[in-house]
Amino acid sequence: MKSKTLKSKSDRIIEAVMVGIVSLTVLAVLYPLYYVLIASFSNPYDVYAGKTFFWVSEFTLEGYQRVFREGAIVSGYLNSIFYTALGTVLTTALVLTTAYPLSRREMPGRTGIMLFYLITMYFTGGLIPTYLVVAKTGLLNSVWALILPGGVSVFNVIVTRTYFETSIPKDLFEAAKIDGSGHLRTFVSMVLPLSRPIIAVMVVFAMVAFWNDWFTALIYMNSKDKYPLQLALRQILIQSEASANALSGMDGGYAEANRITELLKFSSMVVGAVPMLIFYPFVQKYFEKGLMVGAVKG
Repeated sequence: MKSKTLKSKSDRIIEAVMVGIVSLTVLAVLYPLYYVLIASFSNPYDVYAGKTFFWVSEFTLEGYQRVFREGAIVSGYLNSIFYTALGTVLTTALVLTTAYPLSRREMPGRTGIMLFYLITMYFTGGLIPTYLVVAKTGLLNSVWALILPGGVSVFNVIVTRTYFETSIPKDLFEAAKIDGSGHLRTFVSMVLPLSRPIIAVMVVFAMVAFWNDWFTALIYMNSKDKYPLQLALRQILIQSEASANALSGMDGGYAEANRITELLKFSSMVVGAVPMLIFYPFVQKYFEKGLMVGAVKG
C-alpha cells in the first residue's frame, strides 16, 4: 500500500512537471502572436515604454484604418487569394502525381529518378539563371511566374511518397491489379480517398508558402495591380518609412510619421496572418496525422 502511494505521488510530480513544460512551451509560442495583436491596437509610444506587456494601452483602430484605406490592400487580398488557391491546387496535384509512381517499387528507374530529385534539393541554378528562364519563356508579370518555377517541392514529394509506401497496404494494390484496375484508376479511386491526411499536409504547406511569398512577386511582377498582399503591405511600409524620413527636419513631423509607421507594422502583421490562422484549425487533425505517418521512414 505504501509503495502504491509513493508511486502515485511520483506520478503526480512527473505530471506536474510535464504540464509546466508544456505550458511554458505554449506560452513561448503564443505570446509573440498575442503581443503583436495587442500592439496593433495600442499607442506605439506605449509599446516602446513597455505598457502593453499584457493588455492594450490607449485602444486605437488607426493602424487598421490606414492599412485598409490603401486600395492596394483590397487588390492585394484578392490577388493573394487567387494565387494561393491556384498554386495550392496545382502544386498539390503535381506532388501527388509525382510521389505515387515513385512509391511503386516496380517502377523502372525509380532509384535514379529519386536521386535526380534529391540533387535538386542541394544544387540550384541560382536567381539570375532562373530569372532568365522565366523571362525567355514569357512568364514575367504573370501568375505562372509565381507557381511554375517552384511547382514541385522535393521535400513534399519525399514525405508523400513515404506516406503511400507505409500507410496504404500492398494487398490493396494487388487486389486492384487482380480486378483489372490500371494505375490511373487505382490512384484516383483507391489511393486518393485513403490519403486525406497527407493531402491536408500538402495543402497547408502550399497555402502557407504561397500566402507568405512576396520575394517571388517582387522579382517577376512589374504591375502593382498584380501584387499579392504581402508585397502590397511591404510597399506601404516602405512608403511610410520614406515619409517619416522626409519629415525628419520638421518639428514634430518625424515623431508623428514614425508613430504611424509603427502602427502600420503591427497592423500589417495581423492583416497578413489572420487568413492562415483561421484556416489552420479546420485541417489540424489531418495535418498532424499525415505529417507523423509520412515521416515514419525515408
